[in-house]
Amino acid sequence: MAAPQLYEFVEGDEKIVAPGVVARRIRALTAVAATLRSPAVAPGDLGGYIQAIDNLNAEVSGDAWVYGDAWVSGNARVSGNARVSGNARVSGNARVSGNARVYGNAEVSGDAWVYGDAWVSDNAWVYGNARVYG
Repeated sequence: MAAPQLYEFVEGDEKIVAPGVVARRIRALTAVAATLRSPAVAPGDLGGYIQAIDNLNAEVSGDAWVYGDAWVSGNARVSGNARVSGNARVSGNARVSGNARVYGNAEVSGDAWVYGDAWVSDNAWVYGNARVYG
């Protein structure tokens, strides 16, 4: 049985074009319950921007981007102006928010949180209950 589709691409000009990247805004199709770190999402709420369907199996909101071969999965959330790109992975209950950047082959997982202006790159791993901020 296929997993239910969580979002759809917004039609029209809801996209961001950057050198080598065209990311399109998404809209929620199903509700997501609130957590201590994230508000609830209702069907119809606008999300962030992703380059391809393969980038996402979780939540992207605000003006966040997920592109390249990056992957966001599980209960992970990318929000604010955050960027996840390259071969980066964000999974579990992890959060990437604010102006944070996760790229290269970096991984953020578990209950880890990367926020503020922090950058995690190359082959770095942030996991468990770690917090990276700045």
